[in-house]
This record gives sequence, structure tokens and C-alpha cells, in this order.
Amino acid sequence: MSNNIVLAKNFVPLLDEVYQRESVTSDLTGDPAMARAGANAREIVYPQIAVTGLGDYDRNSGYTQGTVDLKWVSTEYNYDRGAKLSVDVMDNQETYNIAFGMAGAELMRTKVAPEADAFTFATLAGIDGISKGEAKTLADAEAFLNELLEAKNKMDNDEVPEEGRILYATSNLLNALMMMDTYKSKEILARFAIKKPVPQGRFYTAIDLLDGRTVGEEAGHYKKAEAGKDINFMIIHKPAIIKHDKHVASNIIPASANPDADADIVKYRKYGLVDVYKNKVAGIYLSHKA
Repeated sequence: MSNNIVLAKNFVPLLDEVYQRESVTSDLTGDPAMARAGANAREIVYPQIAVTGLGDYDRNSGYTQGTVDLKWVSTEYNYDRGAKLSVDVMDNQETYNIAFGMAGAELMRTKVAPEADAFTFATLAGIDGISKGEAKTLADAEAFLNELLEAKNKMDNDEVPEEGRILYATSNLLNALMMMDTYKSKEILARFAIKKPVPQGRFYTAIDLLDGRTVGEEAGHYKKAEAGKDINFMIIHKPAIIKHDKHVASNIIPASANPDADADIVKYRKYGLVDVYKNKVAGIYLSHKA
């Protein structure tokens, strides 16, 4: 048992470190204190507040009576995925005890982080009421710059605070804009505290999560949905997002405790939520190809 504890203490932080490094949407994870448990274990509720505006002040009767409408809005957890990997003891020993660590790190780098990003973008892209540009391919940096300016104007007019806006764009577009090296390109990029290049393989308006059991889906992971479109860029105001991992389990089972095979096992599961506050949908701007 002590060996298992030592292995977990050494290995689990490594998995988390790999995920944080490889995921491009880890910046969107919010403060769980802003939500509380709902009526059942599958949902959380969060506060939504609205107040009435100013009225004319009367020197005799004074102020108009305003109202505060505070209500709790519920949303369900929408992500529950996991995997179990086994590494034969001899395979691990013959690679000087690195096969097990490599398997876990590879899971995080090539499967967990990309899927978490793809799910986040596809979920946000499918939210009703978000702002969208005209569906088209952005051929060059100039076209990208023009679309960014249009997006900025839209969000400014919708009174989305500039602080906290994150720009996610395909690597090709973001690199092309940086290479422009003009006053306009520098100025627009400076408006975003965080700018993240996103591999196109994670950047779709819709994805299908493969269940790992059905014929043809045994390998698990995800794929671009038939109706999905390639995303050019998204601007996301972080305070508009609910991104919360309720449960992340990285369990290590040594071969000595494995009744089925002489193999070490790593189990990984993530149970969480990606959504948008109902009164903050203007905090998402999406541009995708036709």
C-alpha cells in the first residue's frame, strides 16, 4: 500500500502538469465558489442579478423605488469521460520504469487536453445568443485583422468589458497577424491580455464524443461532427464562462493489487461542466468558415 501511495504522489502531479501545459483552455477554468450544489448531484446553481435603472429625482417625494431581482439559475454537468490504461510490469521494467509514466503523460498530452479544448470550444460555439461574424474563410492576415476589428466593435457596443477578453485563433491566422508587424496589427493584439493559438483539430463548432464501446468507436476520443465547421477565431470574456471540474480522478493501481494481469494501471476520469452565464452570452464572439 505504501508503494501505491508513493507512486500516486509522484505520478498524479505529473499528469496535472502535462494537462496544464498542453491545454489551451485551462485559462477559462473559473472559481467554483461562484456556484453551489443544485437540487440533485448532476447540477449546480449560480446567482444571476438584475436591477432597475435610474428615475427622475423629485424634491418632494425623493427617489424612485428601484428593485433588485436576484435568482439562482441551474445548469447540469455535461462532461463525464474517462479511460484506464495498463502497462505490463516487464514492459515498464525493460524501459527503465519510464513506460508507465510515458503512457500517462501521452494520455494527457494527446487525448485528455485536446478533447477538453475541443469540447469547450464546440460547447461555447453552440450556445444560443452568442455573437457571430459572417461565415467565411479568412484568406490572409488582412482579412483576419478586419474581422477582429468588427468583433471588437460588436463586443464594445454590447458593453462587454475589455479586461478579461481572451483571443483564441488558429495558429496560421495568429502567426500571420504577428508577422504583419503594423501599427494596426500590434494595436489590436494589445487589446487582449491572453492570445492563444489553437490547433485546427481542436477548433470546431461541433464535435462527436466517441464512447469507446460502440463498433467503430472503440478507440474513444472525439471527431469533428458532420455539421461542424472549422473555427477561425473566438473571443471569450472569461467572466462569462462557467468552466468547472467537479471531479478529476487520477488513480494508480500497482500490479501487486491487479487481480487480472501483471500490470500497473492508471485510471483517469473527469466530470465537469462548460456553459455560459445566461445574461452574459455577449461575452462570446465566434468566427467560423462557411
